[in-house]
Amino acid sequence: MATTQLSLQILRPLPAASQTCGRQSYGFQSRNSAIRTRKNLKWALRLSLVDQNQPQSQSRGVDVKQLVDFLYDDLPHLFDDQGIDRTAYDERVKFRDPITKHDSISGYLFNIALLKNLFRPQFFLHWVKQTGTYEITTRWTMVMKFMLLPWKPELVFTGTSIMGINPQTGKFNSHLDFWDSIENNNYFSLEGLRNVVKQLRIYKTPDLETPRYQILKRTANYEVRKYSPFIVVEANGDKLSGSNGFNDVTGYIFGKNSTMEKIPMTTPVFTQANDTGLSKVSIQIVLPLEKDLSSLPNPNQETISIRKVEGGIAAVDKFSGKPTEAIVCQKEKALRSCLLKDGLKPKMGCLLARYNDPGRTWEFIMRNEVLIWLEEFSLE
Repeated sequence: MATTQLSLQILRPLPAASQTCGRQSYGFQSRNSAIRTRKNLKWALRLSLVDQNQPQSQSRGVDVKQLVDFLYDDLPHLFDDQGIDRTAYDERVKFRDPITKHDSISGYLFNIALLKNLFRPQFFLHWVKQTGTYEITTRWTMVMKFMLLPWKPELVFTGTSIMGINPQTGKFNSHLDFWDSIENNNYFSLEGLRNVVKQLRIYKTPDLETPRYQILKRTANYEVRKYSPFIVVEANGDKLSGSNGFNDVTGYIFGKNSTMEKIPMTTPVFTQANDTGLSKVSIQIVLPLEKDLSSLPNPNQETISIRKVEGGIAAVDKFSGKPTEAIVCQKEKALRSCLLKDGLKPKMGCLLARYNDPGRTWEFIMRNEVLIWLEEFSLE
């Protein structure tokens, strides 16, 4: 997935958006996630070096709001040359994630340096808020490329970090990571290790421009992405896995338009169904991001149209292999079932995204995706 494009946005929650400590809201929080968060908080309290219920009179008067603002400014530097401010952490800070643990600031910083050298990580901070007297929780996305493997697989992790504060020093004394994609977040988690290994699989993706999106959440079964607007050239298709209309839309970008302009190829090729039976299908090619509707040449064929997709929130299931109609319909049904089970509201229809030229790519390393747009979503 070398062509994934993400825009770094540090999203500070707006107080008016929610009643839960300024949570950035897309309109939904699942019951299962809330239960899991409560369990995670209990684990964090057990690991913490301080008593979260300790009276304020026994502390140095910690300004938690100031620490929240500090994390908004400091955490985006987690993997850049500036790095985080180590003076904000106790020397004996506890760090835990499902497969890593350290008990000192030196170990904590060593872990950051190791990830930086091996994975070229990108860190996206979504929100920071106080969740206890001496506790702050952050939500984040981390995208990493494993540089030691020739195909440089991309690993995606989303989750929360619960950070304990030592009231006697005013510094962080624990940092506990919880991944959205697994249930067992305790160290050492075999489920967590399997989750990492699973993401090392080979995908062959062309080095072409793709629509921009930000990964908001990655569960065991799907990703939730926020897509920026993009423009497509579109024609009628016959079925989700079909190619009817493909020559028409590629003809447009190859110069069969009112100005004979040749437009660079992008990826993926979308086929979209807008009905429950997945039978009314269109085939689409995404146009380069620098293009806008006013500057594009008109199509030469009446069967072709150009329109702007406003973007939004989509749930995505990635899979490899040849996307036959039966497989695509099965993937769509399974994804929709997972979304409904998690309390989300999927819209009607779906899209199949095909990233590869089937004549030039081995089937087992083809990258395909089924996307379903969502009515609303809450980034907890």
